[in-house]
Amino acid sequence: CEEMPGEQPVAPGRVVLVKRFVMRDGAALQQGIGRPSVYHAVVVIFLEFFAWGLLTTPMLTVLHETFPQHTFLMNGLIQGVKGLLSFMSAPLIGALSDVWGRRSFLLVTVFFTCAPIPLMRLSPWWYFAMISMSGAFSVTFSVIFAYVADVTDERERSTAYGLVSATFAASLVTSPAIGAYLSAWYGDNLVVLLATLIALADICFILLAVPESLPDKMRLNTWGAPISWEQADPFASLRKVGQDSTVLLICITVFLSYLPEAGQYSSFFLYLRQVINFSSTTLAIFIGVVGILSIVAQTLLLTLLMRTLGNKNTVLLGLGFQILQLAWYGFGSEPWMMWAAGAVAAMSSITFPAVSALVSQSADPDKQGGVVQGMITGIRGLCNGLGPALYGFVFFLFNVELNAVDPIQGDFNIDPLPLHSVRQRGLIPGPPFLLGACTVVVAFLVAVFIPE
Repeated sequence: CEEMPGEQPVAPGRVVLVKRFVMRDGAALQQGIGRPSVYHAVVVIFLEFFAWGLLTTPMLTVLHETFPQHTFLMNGLIQGVKGLLSFMSAPLIGALSDVWGRRSFLLVTVFFTCAPIPLMRLSPWWYFAMISMSGAFSVTFSVIFAYVADVTDERERSTAYGLVSATFAASLVTSPAIGAYLSAWYGDNLVVLLATLIALADICFILLAVPESLPDKMRLNTWGAPISWEQADPFASLRKVGQDSTVLLICITVFLSYLPEAGQYSSFFLYLRQVINFSSTTLAIFIGVVGILSIVAQTLLLTLLMRTLGNKNTVLLGLGFQILQLAWYGFGSEPWMMWAAGAVAAMSSITFPAVSALVSQSADPDKQGGVVQGMITGIRGLCNGLGPALYGFVFFLFNVELNAVDPIQGDFNIDPLPLHSVRQRGLIPGPPFLLGACTVVVAFLVAVFIPE
């Protein structure tokens, strides 16, 4: 093909992506409502995770019915495959969004992330298969953070990221309770229908209201955009970890602390529901209370601690909270212990924001942006795949199964006492949580050596 006038030749080993912009009256077509802002990103995140939050109770039921044997193991494998696919695809989608714009990939990621929702009642097997495969596109947060970076300056960025993270927590404060209530009174079909409609509303919002945040002049060449394979390589940033001793210590801390957190998130609600015998309502209230406490911890408490203790000591305090809550979950055998540990878990949510601030403080100025933050994001993505699989395998190894637990009755009775004593399962009711506490202890010891 012929080269365009003024077009630079493409270097070997690069892929050229072509995009044609439709022009009307000499100007590019504008889409969306108003100027691109953080609030557009907030709405997208809220609707997506609110829809999934509604399905907390129905999903646990369908998971146990579909895989009555080795439920924890299958849950870990499903979430593990999804996490690994997300880790592999995130750099490529990020690079492509630099060419095609954020809006297009917001639409793609939200669509494929929410695509499994209606399949929950139609075909549970296809539902769980789609959840695993949707990981290849389930990187909405990566695109959202890029969108936010486009519309904010450096001084506003950390606050904007905090707002997005708080919105994620806020979306899970009420949606599980609403889903549990509707499921008990009207059945799971209505909950799935409502979640599907909210997901469709999110897609329509992106199509009709979200403007493109990346100006045409800021994108790569309009007619041909060279993308190197290094940009799409998920291991590219990880290979640079050892080049700086401080960054290496921070990355090891993130890996050892986020690995159990990812595993805990994938199996914890199932553990509370079927092993500790929380009712659906109790579980929904638990999620809401912990979510509210997490929002308070990540806003008011985090700001206070950062000013008084400093970045490093705040990270160490967050890791200390994480060790305590994981050990409590590992040895805990009564519902009141779960509530107490949940409050401690909310306090441990200060760890990652404090780590992000520590990165900005400790890394060289030229590494504060993409390189080091890319390493941290890559490690967290890897943990999202390894953590759930690890927890599922440990539950399986210690023979913690759900088929021995009687079905829970009276979902809307908030009973603080379990139907069966968890002590019958041995000294350690939750082995993966105790293993996670041990890995965070190592993370704490590593973090001690991070320079101030």
